[in-house]
Amino acid sequence: MVTTGQVIVSGEIKSSAYVDIQKVVREQIKKIGYDNSELMFDYKSCGILTYINEQSEDISRGVERISPEDQGAGDQGIMFGYATNETKNFIPIGLDLSHKILKELALLRKESNKIKYLRPDSKCQVTVEYEKPNIPKKIKSIVISTQHDEFDDEAKMLSRIKIDIKEIVLPRILTKYPEFKNILSDNKIEYFINPTGKFVIGGPNGDTGLTGRKIIVDTYGGKGAHGGGSFSGKDPSKVDRSAAYAARHIAKNIIAANIAKECLIQISYAIGKAEPLSLYVNTYNTSKLSISDEKLSEEIYKIFDLRPYFIIERLELKQPIYTESSSYGHMGRDSEKVIKSMICENNIKKEISVELFTWEKLDYVDLLSKKFKNYFKNEK
Repeated sequence: MVTTGQVIVSGEIKSSAYVDIQKVVREQIKKIGYDNSELMFDYKSCGILTYINEQSEDISRGVERISPEDQGAGDQGIMFGYATNETKNFIPIGLDLSHKILKELALLRKESNKIKYLRPDSKCQVTVEYEKPNIPKKIKSIVISTQHDEFDDEAKMLSRIKIDIKEIVLPRILTKYPEFKNILSDNKIEYFINPTGKFVIGGPNGDTGLTGRKIIVDTYGGKGAHGGGSFSGKDPSKVDRSAAYAARHIAKNIIAANIAKECLIQISYAIGKAEPLSLYVNTYNTSKLSISDEKLSEEIYKIFDLRPYFIIERLELKQPIYTESSSYGHMGRDSEKVIKSMICENNIKKEISVELFTWEKLDYVDLLSKKFKNYFKNEK
């Protein structure tokens, strides 16, 4: 949790590793952009309190087994995964566009040449109007709130920010992502840019923040469904995280295999039990197969092993891959291999190769296409 001048790190762990929490926290705060005392929160002067306890034996008893394959779910819960063919990365267009706008704002802030007044805190919301059967028709509105330096004249400040968003930020989006050209070219889009009129006080100085609060932003922007708890802050033994990733992986591969235009996967678990209690598939009447969604779910259950151990192994969830997921959502990202430097015991530096966002891989498309090739409807 972060608030004015203060960071609180708490949790339960079961590990013999030593982590310099103070160093990790300060490095991340600096990386985010809070490196100036004028922001009333910076990596050098903030206080850091840690409350780390050992994981409850009652919880670890439910997870650990003599045979690793029998590892139980770290908690009960219902998790969802969703995918749609609205965008290239199979997430809803409103969420996709809002993430891209925020990334562009961050790039412009770090470049410090075209828009010099930007500060780290920002958020975006895109409202999309759909027509049946759930096809994006047009963008109704775009809300952008971005923290900024103090201006002498508030009216001029607001005008300047609105002009820069429309004439610098959005054109850069269109250059990088031409697929948005038609839907963003509508001159009837309503823009709400810094609706309160001023956004100087931001970040932990303006609002207390807590890891995992924005699960709608981390998932699908309000489409599909979400359940369980947040992802961030949990290790993959918690099916809130690992099963949600597995569900997204399944849904995305189903859409990419052209089995349906839209797909929701629901999986439920009981704490301490390896096998999921249920698997539910909903294609919203967009399936191109001659079989029911119920039959599709039965076949999917045979293809994907949804026991926690096998999800963790299949998606390589015990690697240091989670920093990148802490902003711009967990879904719709590019799976890529990167080299990371680690400081190990005795201060030994080690470089390892890890793959980010493994749940976004389309590695089951061919298998699914072959599995269901005899079930595709003969469409004229």
